[in-house]
Amino acid sequence: MDSTKASAFINQLWDTEVIPTLEQYIHIPNKSPAFDPKWQEHGHMDKAVELFAAWAREKLKEFDKATLDVVRLPGRTPLIFIEIPGATGDPSSRAAAAEGPSGATKKTVLMYGHLDKQPEMKGWITGPWEPVIKNGRLYGRGGADDGYALFAALSALLALKEQGVARARTVIIIEASEESGSPDLPAYIEHYSCRIGTPDLVVCLDSGCGNYEQLWLTTSLRGMVIGTLTVRVLTEGVHSGAASGIVPSSFRIARQLLSRIENVESGEITVPELKVVIPQERVTQAKAAADILGDTVITELPFAGGTQAMAASNSEAVLQKTWKAQMAVTALDGYPTPENGGNVLLPYTTLKLSIRVPPSGDAEAARQAVKRILETDPPYGAEVEFNAARGENGWNAPTLAPWLEAALDKASKSAFGKPVAFQGEGGSIPFMGMLGRRYPETQFVITGVLGPHSNAHGPNEFLDIGYAKKLSAAIASVLADHAGR
Repeated sequence: MDSTKASAFINQLWDTEVIPTLEQYIHIPNKSPAFDPKWQEHGHMDKAVELFAAWAREKLKEFDKATLDVVRLPGRTPLIFIEIPGATGDPSSRAAAAEGPSGATKKTVLMYGHLDKQPEMKGWITGPWEPVIKNGRLYGRGGADDGYALFAALSALLALKEQGVARARTVIIIEASEESGSPDLPAYIEHYSCRIGTPDLVVCLDSGCGNYEQLWLTTSLRGMVIGTLTVRVLTEGVHSGAASGIVPSSFRIARQLLSRIENVESGEITVPELKVVIPQERVTQAKAAADILGDTVITELPFAGGTQAMAASNSEAVLQKTWKAQMAVTALDGYPTPENGGNVLLPYTTLKLSIRVPPSGDAEAARQAVKRILETDPPYGAEVEFNAARGENGWNAPTLAPWLEAALDKASKSAFGKPVAFQGEGGSIPFMGMLGRRYPETQFVITGVLGPHSNAHGPNEFLDIGYAKKLSAAIASVLADHAGR
């Protein structure tokens, strides 16, 4: 593959077609079902799916016998399923000649992305549903997480097609429930298992990058346990002057319960089921990533005032956010807003807890342990319930095959002028754990555009357009090497 030609092709495609389509997509408030229970009634998800499908159908006309299905299993979010037959490319090309006339077509690449979105959040300069391009960045909800993925995948394949470079049979899956924990995806994977087959390579475009200067490979993902802790002390609110000192505060009890699973001074999670031994390879990679990124590991985050990081060093910070369990309170119920708060001792406190599980940890065992610890022998005999539907395991990547490690480094140098870099991610992609168990011999390329300040899930989310173009070119290079090896 001529990397210069591929980059020029991808740049033009993104400028003329991809960015305008992503701008239309950002306008659509297609929040994931966890944040929009009436998503079917509202119709936003279907609108986003049809926008993506219409663009993809036009591009698929370039490929012989390519197909696109929009599938809607009963009671589930829709899914886009694309299948593109492999091709040996121009017989004079080195890639096509490497394995003869049919080598590339016997391989399968599975590419993944999602199009459902996180909710609005507060603090937007423009607005979550208003696309704005500023300083090479496309602002708006969903552009980087993860609307760009379909376009990156197809632009990489089109770049290969344009040059007559061999490529493997490719399956592209774009789901619509990832931000809700991908509850619908296993059913679709089972539904399409025969058509998917056994992929040699999985390319997931829903992850992050440490900077915008090179290709970053995700080596691990944390799992999660998300649930609500409710502490109830009264059947109704009571004047605080009459009840305080007699009725214990539900908030204080909740604080006590949380201290059972988290060290209040250090933030360390103390539950044995949430602790693992970090592989030495990942420790080494964390140090290398910290050496590349320097203080930006910490300073990229919008600390308020004089707030300091929990970690003492950059490498420790990388491990803290990628391999160690952490807990955050992400929502609160049972309380009025400050302007409406009267002198009332409130009857209950409900906290939404997001507990990150180490990549190699057992999320279900962690869920059960946390539930047992929080509910057993509550202070003052209060009514306590921890409700978490399930635990989602994380993922630790298999060792890279030598050909893939070389292909990734080559791709990064061709597209960015710098070698590939490696890091774990603190977030979750449930699809990866499921695929890792289903295809234990498969190689994985997990990467993405969520770099410094890109603010996935928060206000002012943006897609770095230049980085997305270069990432697409890098993926094209990897796909060419995969087909020609």
